[in-house]
Amino acid sequence: MPMAVSPGLLVVAGSFAAFRLLNRGLERLVPPPSSARRNRWKWRNIWTSLAHSVLSGGGALAGFCLYPGLSEDLVGTHPPGAHSLVAVSVGYFLEDFVDMLCNQKLHQSWELLFHHSVVIVCFGIAVLLHQYVGFALVALLVEINSIFLHLRQILLMANLAHTTCYRLNSIVNLGTYVVFRIATLAWMTRWLFLNRENVPPAAYAVGTVGMAIMTPMNIILFYRLLRSDFFKSSRDVRPEKEQ
Repeated sequence: MPMAVSPGLLVVAGSFAAFRLLNRGLERLVPPPSSARRNRWKWRNIWTSLAHSVLSGGGALAGFCLYPGLSEDLVGTHPPGAHSLVAVSVGYFLEDFVDMLCNQKLHQSWELLFHHSVVIVCFGIAVLLHQYVGFALVALLVEINSIFLHLRQILLMANLAHTTCYRLNSIVNLGTYVVFRIATLAWMTRWLFLNRENVPPAAYAVGTVGMAIMTPMNIILFYRLLRSDFFKSSRDVRPEKEQ
């Protein structure tokens, strides 16, 4: 008798394929400007990442707005569609991992590859066990800030760093970074600490290691953004992909 495949894994596979197809078709949907034609794969990659951030960040925010009691139990219960949303995100991070591995040198992408590996492991546990989906949904709130991080990269690649649009995006980016990235990671760390007696040791260890990795990475990125967008002239801004 053939072994049944987890529906969550099917969603992951479907998501990987869908984001791969989107990546391939984006150059026709959003043609790169002349300034980005030397790095076409990155133009496609950032637009693909933007699509994921809008979907996952918007979905996570909608979940907490529609189900305000979700924060009371982040382990065993989750709203309809939340499990699928986390599985879709796993598929995206796998696709982005492969895309960077194939198109970028390792010394340029190792930080993001490491970041994606941690996310895939943590979210993968939630998808396979159908537990901690609510906790993963909290983590996806970070993607709201990622929308503006990706828009920043698109504007940089389009040589629009001197525009009012870029400046406004920088301000919104900084604000959402504090609210949806730093504050969210702090809340997740606090939740793990307060619920350490109710979380199995293995899951607690994975969560703790994950937060220990993500927190300094995001503090470093925050410093880089401050330095690039507020403490230097726009000509010194470096167009590097951020998550």
